[in-house]
Amino acid sequence: MKKLVAFYSRADENYFGGSLKYISVGNTEKIAKMIVEITGADMYKIEQKVPYSKDYNECIAQAKEDLHNNARPEILNMPENLDEYDEIYLGYPNYWGTMPMAVYTFLEAYDFEGKKIYPFCTHEGSGMSRTASDIKKCAKGAEVLKGLAIQGSKVDNARKTIEEWNAQIEK
Repeated sequence: MKKLVAFYSRADENYFGGSLKYISVGNTEKIAKMIVEITGADMYKIEQKVPYSKDYNECIAQAKEDLHNNARPEILNMPENLDEYDEIYLGYPNYWGTMPMAVYTFLEAYDFEGKKIYPFCTHEGSGMSRTASDIKKCAKGAEVLKGLAIQGSKVDNARKTIEEWNAQIEK
């Protein structure tokens, strides 16, 4: 069986410890690429058909509205199935204490019975919040294992942390 890194990430204007900064590659995507390099997993980027605004403040307002409406944004290029994967690294930024609603769309589209999910998220102070329990509710039958939360502003120097996390979960 194979491994998959499925992730949601957003570039453009992002929050970094008190200030806004434009980035061309999202923080969660940077982690996803490191995990692929470390594990040899396949990679799938969860992309909304209608992306959030490039402006950070508009983006978080849109994400909050989607959360309150329990929205399920349409996703581009969904894999036909995940049958060939038994381990899934699931990445996302922490939006309002949970995952972006497009990640819910992804999780609710597949059968996760017997699969292992390793969550990883980026944040600027809120850690994993309730994301692991939210994944358990959506990915019925999956075993949700030890997650990893990395502060977005520290992602570029996080490879050792990611390697250590991966070594722990592969025991």
